[in-house]
Amino acid sequence: MTDTPTLPAVSREWHLLSRPVGWPKPEDFALVEAEVPQPGEGQVLVRNKYLSVDPYMRGRMSAAKSYVAPFELGKVMQGGAVGEVVASNAEGLSVGDHVLHFFGWREYAVVAAKNAVKVDPDAAPLSAYLGVLGMTGLTAYAGLLRTAAFKEGDAVFVSGAAGAVGGQVGQIARLKGASRVIGSAGSEEKVKLLVEEYGFDAAFNYKDGPVSEQLRAAAPDGIDVYFDNVGGDHLEAAIGSLNPGGRIAVCGMISVYNNTEPAPGPKNLARLIQTRGRIEGFLVGDHYDLQPQFVQEVAPWVASGELKYRETVVEGIENNLEAFLGVLRGDNTGKMIVKL
Repeated sequence: MTDTPTLPAVSREWHLLSRPVGWPKPEDFALVEAEVPQPGEGQVLVRNKYLSVDPYMRGRMSAAKSYVAPFELGKVMQGGAVGEVVASNAEGLSVGDHVLHFFGWREYAVVAAKNAVKVDPDAAPLSAYLGVLGMTGLTAYAGLLRTAAFKEGDAVFVSGAAGAVGGQVGQIARLKGASRVIGSAGSEEKVKLLVEEYGFDAAFNYKDGPVSEQLRAAAPDGIDVYFDNVGGDHLEAAIGSLNPGGRIAVCGMISVYNNTEPAPGPKNLARLIQTRGRIEGFLVGDHYDLQPQFVQEVAPWVASGELKYRETVVEGIENNLEAFLGVLRGDNTGKMIVKL
């Protein structure tokens, strides 16, 4: 029997109207009203409480072939969300349960129970399941430990280090015995956060001068691991400072996402021959087998305060687009969250 309380008649949701060229513009999107749907067999209706906006969403706004299907024009977009079940037509999920799912950019969502992950609001704040204990956290964990094959004693450099993924990468490396952790960020406030709160050994503002020079000063003995969130001059600088046998895990390249022309690659790739270095891209979707291990290891660090995290919270679904553009600009410290 469907458990259906009184619900509003309409739900607001964001649609993609046209595919952005360069930086996304407000006219590429529309916030529209849609009828609140009822859950079918095996489904639940979720009132979203927190929405995630992430850099990878920019790629889904393009029609170019990629690892995930593009958003459809004229239809509601998707993204991580956590919310409360307000109507259930599924075994195992009841009204009042909280779930993590992938139907964000809207106030209400019908979700198949098999695609909803039940979460405990008493174990951690609901928003944490979109960040430090969610996809961005697993991205940091898998990229550092599996793709970059981090080992105790490695010197680690992280770009975009004050972001949701980067901040966690540096802290996990520190907690697992890195010899040195270096981060780059885009403001003095973020640099201070990395050193004073997250425990990085050194950090620099990439706007203060050539990244290669600042990295050499921060890591005079070179680096063994580079976790790349930025690409461009950061990747070239990391190759220049890579020690023999060094590894580079490419998570993202936010510096080129809005380019209308292909960005030139690093000019010093030949140095990988000398260092026997390795560059490998990765997608978090290939590493969900690590999820239980990730939660088991990281959740206690979060609970004890050994691993710290920040969130930048924007209020209201009407500001969802602005929050997303803020991520592309680097406005956020830690995970960008939209609270409904």
